[in-house]
Amino acid sequence: MTEKLKKAAVWILLTAGALVMMFPFIWMLATSLKTLPEATAIPPTLFPAKAVFANYAEAFTMAPFGRYLFNSILVAGLGTLLTLVITVLAAYAFTVFEFPGKSGLFFCCLATMMIPAELLIIQNFITVSKLHWVNTFQGIIIPTIASGFYIYMMREYFLQTPSVLYKAAKIDGCTDWRYLWRIMMPINKNAIATIGILTFISQWNSFIWPLMVSKDDAHRVMAIGLLHFKDAVSSQINLQMAGSTIVLLPMLIFYLIFRKQIIEGVSRGGIKG
Repeated sequence: MTEKLKKAAVWILLTAGALVMMFPFIWMLATSLKTLPEATAIPPTLFPAKAVFANYAEAFTMAPFGRYLFNSILVAGLGTLLTLVITVLAAYAFTVFEFPGKSGLFFCCLATMMIPAELLIIQNFITVSKLHWVNTFQGIIIPTIASGFYIYMMREYFLQTPSVLYKAAKIDGCTDWRYLWRIMMPINKNAIATIGILTFISQWNSFIWPLMVSKDDAHRVMAIGLLHFKDAVSSQINLQMAGSTIVLLPMLIFYLIFRKQIIEGVSRGGIKG
């Protein structure tokens, strides 16, 4: 009986915690379906008397959310692809090849993990400005595609592959590129998928760097577009919540599709942001 009470208590605490965590989302969704008088009423009401879905249509007409969505998919998708290419190739080189300065170069990669990204913003912005990449997609994407942490993580997975496989493949005439493509990547596909998913989330949620680099709607991503949209409808709380829901929905769908891989990736390595 004591065990059952403990399990019941745990479930009650977890349910209460989940409700507390979900309440801001529920409030945002409910407010997005209210009229303006309902959204600003004192005392506030949780659910609308009648759902007003026209708020979403009005939000779409007041801001180019379709363009913001396309930009976010482009930035996050291309950024993730380039990050995976750099990460896999760098980790493969550090795992398989022997070359002068290998240990020192790998140490430099590890050292970048100790530097907060915020410290590099000014230097990156100066570099991007000199390259005339301000207000361009390459200016948003390229400074964020290299990660010392992901290279380290991928190298650790590659090191788990027996080195005799590489020697046997070379004896059979297999090229280094073919060995990577046919053996190393299939064996470590779960690790690659984990890095890809977490990178996509990080790129999608990026705020400060796109805010500094993008200057018009043609290059703004969803988070930055929402910021300017809120300025335009500062007094209309219901439209603000409708815009926030529009921005949140794609990432929510993404999480529901890849939730198992996200949880496994975070629990496996304690991966940061």
